[in-house]
Amino acid sequence: MNRRVIFRFTLWLATGMALTLNAANPPVPPSRGDQALADYFRVETAKLSKRCLADIQTLDDWNARRAQYRQQLFDMLGLSPLPPRTELKAVVTGKVEHDQFTVENLHFQSLPGLYVTANLYRPKNLAKPVPAVLYLSGHGPVISNGVSYGNKVSYQHHGAWFARHGYVCLVLDSLQLGEILGLHHGTYREDMWWWNARGYTPAGVEAWNCIRALDYLATRADVDTNRFGATGRSGGGAYSWWIAALDDRIRAAAPVAGITDLHNHVVDGTVEGHCDCMFTVNMHRWDYPLVAALVAPRPLLLVNTDDDSIFPLDGVQRTFALARKVYDLHGAKTKLGLVIGPGPHKDTQDLQVPVFRWFNRHLKGEDPLIETAATSLLRPEQLKVFSTLPPDSINTNIHETFVPSARSPIIPQTSEAWRAQRDAWMTALREKVFAGWPEASPPLELKPAFSVERSGLKFQAWDFTSQPQVQLRLYAMQRTGGRKPERAVMTVLDAAGFEAWLGAMQSLFVRELTDELTGQPAPPDDERGFAELREQLLINGTARIWLAPRGIGLTAWNPDPKKQIQIRRRFMLLGQTLDGMRVWDIRRALQAARAVKSLGTAPLTLEAGGEMGVNAVYASLFEPGLTELNLRSLPASHRQGPDYLNVLRVLDVPQAVAMAAAHAPVQLHQADAASWSYPAAVANAFSGSGQRFVLKLNPLKQN
Repeated sequence: MNRRVIFRFTLWLATGMALTLNAANPPVPPSRGDQALADYFRVETAKLSKRCLADIQTLDDWNARRAQYRQQLFDMLGLSPLPPRTELKAVVTGKVEHDQFTVENLHFQSLPGLYVTANLYRPKNLAKPVPAVLYLSGHGPVISNGVSYGNKVSYQHHGAWFARHGYVCLVLDSLQLGEILGLHHGTYREDMWWWNARGYTPAGVEAWNCIRALDYLATRADVDTNRFGATGRSGGGAYSWWIAALDDRIRAAAPVAGITDLHNHVVDGTVEGHCDCMFTVNMHRWDYPLVAALVAPRPLLLVNTDDDSIFPLDGVQRTFALARKVYDLHGAKTKLGLVIGPGPHKDTQDLQVPVFRWFNRHLKGEDPLIETAATSLLRPEQLKVFSTLPPDSINTNIHETFVPSARSPIIPQTSEAWRAQRDAWMTALREKVFAGWPEASPPLELKPAFSVERSGLKFQAWDFTSQPQVQLRLYAMQRTGGRKPERAVMTVLDAAGFEAWLGAMQSLFVRELTDELTGQPAPPDDERGFAELREQLLINGTARIWLAPRGIGLTAWNPDPKKQIQIRRRFMLLGQTLDGMRVWDIRRALQAARAVKSLGTAPLTLEAGGEMGVNAVYASLFEPGLTELNLRSLPASHRQGPDYLNVLRVLDVPQAVAMAAAHAPVQLHQADAASWSYPAAVANAFSGSGQRFVLKLNPLKQN
């Protein structure tokens, strides 16, 4: 068998999109992929919604799980383990004296170099410590002539109201729109899909800044540390949820327009209106009512409007209903409230007044008539903290360091150490990276799709079930006459290469397929290409198999780049990623190939390139029995792709390749060798007889 011919042919075919041909059926309209995807998201979302709090029937059930749930939330925010509580280095840079209150402009460092800018509003002439409210700003930029005054300025009316009514109120800037401009839009706008792989979300930074803000308030003599409250709206509403769920020092909370459920986000599409700071990295596959339940039995008020396009009323009501289940178990029904005001996503008095009353009742034990409106009384420049931004700030690039990557592994010294390392990685992959895979494999439901023959070759396809709502097609070509192939090669095709593969198949089987597809006379056959194919398949006895994972070929969905981004974000909200589920598709395709009787039990090679090649590597870890992996042009790190949740907290691509080589020999065609020393060293140390890892430089260029 001529491996060079096989590999050249693979490169030729693997440059294109999936075959959309079906000799028995008309071409598939693009809308079919969109509908299948919508059905998939609906079913997967319903699974998570159905199981949310379903196993909580008694207070003992809740008490037994609460600590675990809280730890999971820390984990999904990138806060497990918690960062060190380093010195805050709080500095008051200025004061503003108003007739009714004082404002201290201050900053502290939640981590060294991670500056949090804030305004602290305090009543005049305090005689004793008073309750403190942590007010968390939403996305309200105040930027003039390129200078950011912080979104805290947009919410000054809340701080002023609390100070005029006997509270200390700390109004925090957020990471993105503070005086030092950080980033909330890594996956939304900046193509930073490695945030998923790192297990990073800016929600984690916001939650950590809230925790450290409470640490700061606890140092102040004017604050009663037993009476902390938290509130904020929109983005600030979300951060109110994080801090109230994570920190029992919050004794009462009133998030405003900051939460809804997965159905709204994934099925109804409100995810498209939210930046990344609104979401956890959902590795434990939660629905959001569980966040609300973690506040129980402390006083919690949900506040929303009836026409909020990004926090729809139905999802807010479902969230409230599930949270109420846990409050009822505590006998704390009166400590959970729901206020619905009229209007869109807007900060109005209809929402403000109930919040003020809530804190009066639960932090001060009072319920006076609210006679004073919340109004802005100061100019932006009066509330600015920095005259010059600190040169040691890490705010802008905190996403690079906030969640640590896994340490670079050393080469194990013994085979026992290598096995232990592999086992640990595999466990972490199952629990932290691919937890969104089905718990059990559904039936394949393998069905013939079409079959055509030419000059001793048979081109066939079978449809199979990867998951319910995910139907894929497996294509195969082999010699006719009932002779079993001596070898089989499965190529996983990526979206960039499918179109060329389609052209290749049309040119090789043009007379058999063109009339059915187009109704037009067939162009001349590609006799040279067919001769190469015939030699490989007929003379060498090889069967060729091709797979298009979800989102490619028959299952392709909306190609608009903005829609593609939001599709990928929906997967993350379900505790998956698109490429993580494509790994599952490859696994299922391998199972399907083994179930096709005409392919027999021929030794099976798996090959792919680029990001799809990495997907093939991970599939091979969970599907033993491959004869070989033939890979090309892999990215050296998940930083470049593909993204799976948390994978960089476990390992990186070279370590996965090393593990794959323990299952089957790996041929890797790369432009350079620099990134592949780890699998080479491991294979050299523990492969025994025979080469388990072969690196070939300067691979053949794709035609």
